[in-house]
Amino acid sequence: MIEEHDRVVLTTKEPDAGLETGDVGTVVHVYSEGEAFEVEFVTLTGDTVAVLAIDRDEVRPVQSRELTHARRVE
Repeated sequence: MIEEHDRVVLTTKEPDAGLETGDVGTVVHVYSEGEAFEVEFVTLTGDTVAVLAIDRDEVRPVQSRELTHARRVE
């Protein structure tokens, strides 16, 4: 189960927010017992890129043996 403060991986593109599949964010709020989440996406230096309400099927928990990959946000 995904909980507040968990890191999650985006499973869909969010072009309006400049986010790509695979981007990692942090859950800042859980809605309706895990039906949706408020997720903050930040740069590696801590600048917020987006805070989005995202349905459960648009994110997944991070898994062991995964690496964070850096890309430039325009």
